[in-house]
Amino acid sequence: MDVEFDPTKDAANVAKHGLSLAEFVGFDAVPKVMTDDRYDYGKTRYRAFGRVAGIPHCFVYTLVPAGIRLISFRRAHEKEMRRYE
Repeated sequence: MDVEFDPTKDAANVAKHGLSLAEFVGFDAVPKVMTDDRYDYGKTRYRAFGRVAGIPHCFVYTLVPAGIRLISFRRAHEKEMRRYE
């Protein structure tokens, strides 16, 4: 499965969250995934909560024919992890 992202979106993610979308390598275990239906984005978005090297993270993505397109990648709070794990 391929992972893609927009370089402009990546720069915005680095500025906002201090993490590059290119740094996403996958979760330590199967993440908790849910549909992100907070807004009408024009396409289905998903939020995934899991741990990367034991540290809680969240990433937002959409499905594309070749795999996934990353939209956001950030550290997650333990409160979120308890809620979604």
